[in-house]
Amino acid sequence: MSRVLIVGAGLTGSLCACLLRRELQSKVHIVVWDKSRGAGGRMSTSRSPDPSSHPADLGAQYISATPAYAQSHQSFYSELLAAGVLKPLDCIIEGLKQKDISYNYVTPLGMSSLVKHFLSESGKHTPDCTRRGASWEVKRKVGESETFDAVVLTMPVPQILQLEGDVGPLLSVQQKQQLDGVAYSSRFALALFFPPDAVFSFPWGARYVSESDCIRYIAVDPRKCRSDPAGRGPSMVVHTSVPFGVEHLEEDKEEVKPVILQELYKLLPDLPQPISIKCHKWRYSQVLTTVPDCPGHMTVLNQPPLVCGGDAFTHSNFDGCVESALSLLGALKSSL
Repeated sequence: MSRVLIVGAGLTGSLCACLLRRELQSKVHIVVWDKSRGAGGRMSTSRSPDPSSHPADLGAQYISATPAYAQSHQSFYSELLAAGVLKPLDCIIEGLKQKDISYNYVTPLGMSSLVKHFLSESGKHTPDCTRRGASWEVKRKVGESETFDAVVLTMPVPQILQLEGDVGPLLSVQQKQQLDGVAYSSRFALALFFPPDAVFSFPWGARYVSESDCIRYIAVDPRKCRSDPAGRGPSMVVHTSVPFGVEHLEEDKEEVKPVILQELYKLLPDLPQPISIKCHKWRYSQVLTTVPDCPGHMTVLNQPPLVCGGDAFTHSNFDGCVESALSLLGALKSSL
């Protein structure tokens, strides 16, 4: 049985793990590691310290399906819809530009439920990967090292380049240049948790903001997902603009939080006071420049397999992550 390590418990990593289990079944033992406390990556759902408030999606807000993948990815959408993980978006979103998007979906149980649907096993570690003959010795920052027959890296590209061990030296000059060229947007996100008796005076479930240099997007999670809060108070998510995120990127998030809040109450002066507030810095929010000439993945070493994937190797949305996971599956099936 081959032991496969997938580093990164976001959508690409979790779906890759799921597809490997389905395709190779008893032939592989799959382990998923992530440095964060929970699964989800940029599809994370944050819970209030007070259980009387609704959870909030700090990262991705909804899933947009593009016509180009309507047929090839239909089985994934059908599976998630049948399981109740996805449902059609059906609320007022002010300022939404449809462009060529055919369908939008929301996750009634939070964005992390989509990742958890595919993921059955996860850890919380950043590895040091060293080649040992026909296998990989991977050491966590705390604890003993483990040996794997294949390693899949699905975290943001800058984190791949920062890995210790043999990963960097194994990259060719061309591969290093390609990875160095990947660019991400950065932004801050606030989650505001309100008491059960909180009332909002506006009708929309989400809104794209054009009149602020600080705030780009606001959403009320129960309204956006049309979910029954079951006696819990609403939650609100605020995303800053990318220029604001870049300007304040190296500042402590707790110092940036009051600046965002001040702007929020200018936009919504009647907003009630929340019970609690969380601030998160998305250093790697969305991919702006992808890896060129890489159809979903990059093979660093054929034997023992070391491959990289994620939305940086396709494009930054659900379909891009699915496309990368399928590409990684093809590469691993031919190597294991």
